[in-house]
Amino acid sequence: MSSDNYSNQTMQNLGYILKRAQQSLRTRVDTQLRAMEITLPQYVVLSSVAMSPGISNADLAKAAFVTPQTMQGILSTLEKRNLLARSQDPEHGRRLMTQLTGDGQVAVKAAEIEITKIEGIMVSSISAHDLEQTTQTLLKCIENLAIEK
Repeated sequence: MSSDNYSNQTMQNLGYILKRAQQSLRTRVDTQLRAMEITLPQYVVLSSVAMSPGISNADLAKAAFVTPQTMQGILSTLEKRNLLARSQDPEHGRRLMTQLTGDGQVAVKAAEIEITKIEGIMVSSISAHDLEQTTQTLLKCIENLAIEK
């Protein structure tokens, strides 16, 4: 279906509704993570390192939607809190390898449980079919907006 079939108002409302949904989710997640003394960007880092030990700082910054400079601060804070450890990459002189510590593994698992609960609340009144359809539609929206097009 082409965009000509949608009114301009509908498309403007969709963007606004997406932002409201994102903001509502972010507010709930931030509140829960704050109780755990973790920020959302810190959680994204911990989760990304859990999935890809040794992930680069640049890739972590992209995953957390922050600048590389901001990522340095996040990594430093997490390292000081003993949630992750960084060590020299033996194959690439200047590159630091990032790994979760035991405390970091506990923190990321606890945060994942809480975020999963919040996401469950978010979709609790949506059928499995509608959720799958919505997910596919949103993925198409992302694809349509990709810079590479």
